[in-house]
Amino acid sequence: MKKKFVSQALVAAFMTCSFYGLTACNDANASNETDTPKVESTELIRTSQSWDGVELPDYLEGRPELVAVKYVFPPGQKLGWHHHVVMNYGVLVQGELTIIGLDGRTKVVHEGEAVVEMVGTVHHGENRGTKSAILYMFYLSQEDLPLAVQHPEIPIN
Repeated sequence: MKKKFVSQALVAAFMTCSFYGLTACNDANASNETDTPKVESTELIRTSQSWDGVELPDYLEGRPELVAVKYVFPPGQKLGWHHHVVMNYGVLVQGELTIIGLDGRTKVVHEGEAVVEMVGTVHHGENRGTKSAILYMFYLSQEDLPLAVQHPEIPIN
C-alpha cells in the first residue's frame, strides 16, 4: 500500500511541475532555501602590524596560552599606562575607545572594528564617549606571562 501512495505522490508532483513548468518548481524550491538564514563570515582584520604600523614580533617559543578578556570602559574612564609583552587583538562591540601612545599618537576604535594592540610600547585606553565601551581582547600568551605591565609612575592627564 505504501508503494502505491509514494508512486501516486511522485506522479502528482511530476504532473504539477509539468503543468506549471519546471521553472516555477525551481523558483519555489529556491525561495524555500533562501528563507533560512545562512551563516555569514566577515573578516574584520588581517595584518602583521599593530595599529601604529609597527611590525608584530615573532611568536614566542613553547606552549601557548590563549586568553580572552572582556573589558567594559564606562564613559569617561581611562585605563592606566601599560605595555604588553605578548601580541593581542580585539573587537570593540559597543561604543568608542581611544588608544593613546606615550608618544601622543592616537587611534579611535569604533563599534564593530578590530584593533591590534602595540607590543612593548607604552599606551593607554580611554572612553571619551557617552556610553560604555565594550572590548573583547584575545592574547597570544604563555603561562606566567603578564597580559599587561602597568606603569603607575606615568601620570594620566
